Amino acid sequence: MPKTSERILGIMPSGKDGWEVHFAAMTRKQAGEDILMLSVGDHDFDTPVETVAACVEAVQNGYHHYIQLPGLPRLREGLAGLSTACTGIDTAPEEVIVTQGGQGALFAACQAVLDPGSHAIIISPYYATYPGTVRAAGGRFTEIETRSRNGFEPDVEAIAEAIRPETRMILVNSPNNPTGAVYSRATMEAIAEICRRHDLWLLSDEVYWTLRADRAHVSPRSLSGMKERTLVVNSLSKSHGMTGWRVGWLTAPTEIVRHLVSLNIVSSYGMVDFVSRAAIAAVENGFGVADIAARYAGRRKAFLDAIRGLDGAVVRGSEGGMYVMLDISQVSPDAEAFAWGLLEAEKVAVMPGPSFGTAAEGHIRVSMCQDEPVLREAAGRIRRYIAAQTEKQQAAE
Repeated sequence: MPKTSERILGIMPSGKDGWEVHFAAMTRKQAGEDILMLSVGDHDFDTPVETVAACVEAVQNGYHHYIQLPGLPRLREGLAGLSTACTGIDTAPEEVIVTQGGQGALFAACQAVLDPGSHAIIISPYYATYPGTVRAAGGRFTEIETRSRNGFEPDVEAIAEAIRPETRMILVNSPNNPTGAVYSRATMEAIAEICRRHDLWLLSDEVYWTLRADRAHVSPRSLSGMKERTLVVNSLSKSHGMTGWRVGWLTAPTEIVRHLVSLNIVSSYGMVDFVSRAAIAAVENGFGVADIAARYAGRRKAFLDAIRGLDGAVVRGSEGGMYVMLDISQVSPDAEAFAWGLLEAEKVAVMPGPSFGTAAEGHIRVSMCQDEPVLREAAGRIRRYIAAQTEKQQAAE
């Protein structure tokens, strides 16, 4: 076979990534075992029926053809409205490009602002694709670890110290996957000041902005002097229950959007017509948004009520998004070993924290993508497993 490119080989370096627990659990679940799947961030419910009906109607009415590369104008207008609500600053349709999911927006943003050899700063724990997406643009990165004892709030001084002459971008995610942390206004203001001082782009992943608890969502795009240097990744996957539809968007300065149309020409060549029209219906009518937000708020509360006070586990972050982060380091410093043991003993699948960066060592991520009775049952099984592990440790002492 002829030689492959170094670029493609370097996107995801070989080695363990922590997802083995999830895939093993899924295989066993599909084989009929009673596994509680709390490892993946995909809704356990279907897309709202109104959105599906709008898609069926579009298919039946012949919307099967190529569309404008930045997205249908009416969809861009609707997404601009969502961006205004999300970021707190007026957004024009020309500042929006529709992408294949939030990952497509993340990929486009990195391609837009990184060159081979340029440098980015990523806050850890992070969504699993961040490093590979930076590498796909030829970039290098520094991982800035947050501390669970601080609620996974970023260390602004550490970010400032990581700036290099070749640094182009800082990447933040709030509400955060995997920790559920919602960054404070003071933290966002401080990061914005670093970007202004060093003339950097701030890439802000705000996919979970509708799924948050008491702390307000602060988009850096709304801060002084940041509109022209902030790129906001967003998606209908979580907010509108449309994970498999692959509709995301990037909010960016008009000039960046114009250049990214060229990227679309050589990559996706635009979105699917009938899916885009279903997305228009979802956005304009808000199908599912309030229900989904309320559902996850209830699930988060149910799980936290069931797990709090557990000796050997401490809740960290967990103010928004679809996940709860548990510090289990008192039971086992090896989160992957803990996750495997929990799967074997109690048939509960969770994600080892280090799957999302070294800052999550000694933690597990628990997905809220199951209904409340399942989450309460899972909390009971986790309690039982931790109690058994604690007894073993005490017996060995």
